[in-house]
Amino acid sequence: MDTLNAMRVFTRVVERRSFTLAAEDVGLPRSTVTNAVQRLETRLGVGLLNRTTRQVSPTLDGQAYYQRCLTILADIEDAEGAFAGVVPKGLLRVDVHGTLARHFLLPDLPAFLAAYPQLQFHMSEGDRLIDLVREGVDCVLRVGELSDSDMIGRRVGMLEEITLASPGYIAKYGMPLHPEHLDGHRMVGFHSTVTGGILPLEFTVNGIIRNITLPADVSVNAAESFVASAQLGFGLIQVPRYHVETGLATRSLIQVLQDFPPSPTPVSLLYPRNRQLSRRVRVFIDWLTKEFASKNINRQP
Repeated sequence: MDTLNAMRVFTRVVERRSFTLAAEDVGLPRSTVTNAVQRLETRLGVGLLNRTTRQVSPTLDGQAYYQRCLTILADIEDAEGAFAGVVPKGLLRVDVHGTLARHFLLPDLPAFLAAYPQLQFHMSEGDRLIDLVREGVDCVLRVGELSDSDMIGRRVGMLEEITLASPGYIAKYGMPLHPEHLDGHRMVGFHSTVTGGILPLEFTVNGIIRNITLPADVSVNAAESFVASAQLGFGLIQVPRYHVETGLATRSLIQVLQDFPPSPTPVSLLYPRNRQLSRRVRVFIDWLTKEFASKNINRQP
């Protein structure tokens, strides 16, 4: 194995804290990865990694070498990517909110992979803020305002949010007409993955955002259960329109308080700040941005 490929292997071992996981990422036998790192250590005359039965971590020399490797490999990637004929290839790992994946990513994914046949695509689903480098993920797609992190965020769309209730709920509690007249009404509670608390309802009244928390007999932390609870009449909910188009069409849910909409919710792609974007990640980000634009996802009420 040449020095550049050995550097790539070494950086993956540092990031994954594991020879086994790094070997899986780069598609090589674990023994080949181990030997590559050992040869680097022999050639440099220093120990690069601390090895235990549970985890691998860089030594001080190893951390310094890792940073130099990142710079060198990024420069090479950038130089090669400057040529139009360079074809994106390799494994692309993304982590996506599940409902977004099913509505906006998966339907046109075959066309993307047909355009870049040397790419392999791996998708995991979640909505927590993960450590991309440690978990071997290239980028994540998330909904909501971004918290401070060591990642770069690129906004790809804005989701129109609406307020809904079931016909059964309206028959029992009446049609809500104004946010200031919600006494006696209920909501389905949704637990924030960031704070763990229940998110309030949000309304735009005379250009000002108002947050209102109503009693909640049922609270959940998953989008599908959130919608299902509203359909069962447990209370008002606020979700992106795309997520309830079927419910609106079948009248299992009815849009209410249309004149007082919640603010739209941003959708963003995030990737590590200290890593040069590979060409495979660049083409994916460009493609996904166009996908959201083509579906008119930036519409607002």
